Amino acid sequence: MATDARDHAAVSELLGAWALQALPADEQRAVPAHLADCEECAAEAERLRATVRSLNGPNGDGPNGDGRDGSGPNEHGAAGSGAAGSGSNEHGAAGHPFRTGAGPLAAALASRPPVPRAPSDTAPHAQPYAAAVAALQALLAEADDAWSTQVVHGWTVRDTVAHLIAADEPLAVHLGLPGHEPPVDVPNGGDWHTAWVARTRTVIAHERARDPHATVAVWRARAAELLAAPAAHDAELAAQAATLMGARLPVAEHFLVRAFETWIHSQDIGRALDRPVPPPPAGHLWRLVRLAVRILGQALGPRATPVALTVADANGSTEWVLGSEDEPVRAELTLDPVDFCLLVGGRAAPDTLPPGTGDPRAARTLLDRAAQLAWL
Repeated sequence: MATDARDHAAVSELLGAWALQALPADEQRAVPAHLADCEECAAEAERLRATVRSLNGPNGDGPNGDGRDGSGPNEHGAAGSGAAGSGSNEHGAAGHPFRTGAGPLAAALASRPPVPRAPSDTAPHAQPYAAAVAALQALLAEADDAWSTQVVHGWTVRDTVAHLIAADEPLAVHLGLPGHEPPVDVPNGGDWHTAWVARTRTVIAHERARDPHATVAVWRARAAELLAAPAAHDAELAAQAATLMGARLPVAEHFLVRAFETWIHSQDIGRALDRPVPPPPAGHLWRLVRLAVRILGQALGPRATPVALTVADANGSTEWVLGSEDEPVRAELTLDPVDFCLLVGGRAAPDTLPPGTGDPRAARTLLDRAAQLAWL
């Protein structure tokens, strides 16, 4: 299909921001449709996304690399690599899209101080959290006097950091660490979400009376305590299950949940401050993908209309069949790993992603259910 020259010029100018997942919703929808018809832009888009990821450090393991547990519902390894992925966008976060060409994009990311790596004795399950903490720490060093900038959910930059203090608390308390002051009264009979909202509100109110740098110091200290805990270094301890935030998972996967939320809120803050935030290294990103697929499979249940979900990027692809094992697959979806994680994290809307093939209702049900998993 021929592409309109005006569309080509307009989309070409958006590709740098697309590679950073920094487009508003209307432009977000325009990019995937154009990439499907324009080989030149598709190649440039893939090159830009690879550049962003390479600037964030070594690729690490891909979809089938170290740490694959194979426990996703009906998981099948698939060879090959994805085509240029769809763009992705964060919804509900304040700030301005980061618009730049490939040269300025590379310069902006390269000028940021290197992100510290996790200690060598940190077990693989805790390394994504360690890297996410280090990346957010580097971003907050650039906040200057922007602590009152609106980020998401009506929170400022400082409020978002305070929220992370509250969100880290369930895992910290489970691991024997003290809770953050002050305590909070949870209504009798309240579920985990009610308690989580109340705790976040209390901690944010407490931290608003402090210097923002003190709030960051508290968050950093709590993250360091989590990463120093025996369960962050001992795979056997981390294999023990715990019910936190309404989910019963091994402690190792609760560390991945902390990595996921820290990265999502780093994206929120980066967008508000007009600072580029690359995705996690490929090995860490694919751990988050596999965790999200397992949780999505549980949420859909064994009677859902089966859909084949392929997550693919330049590192390779993996396919899962989610839903009933007693019916033929009714639809197929192919998503980029960053797009999929942003969907599950509540930062990409289903209608901004490729609709897939086959039964559109089955495909949309899966996308909608994935979006409903978010509580961030």
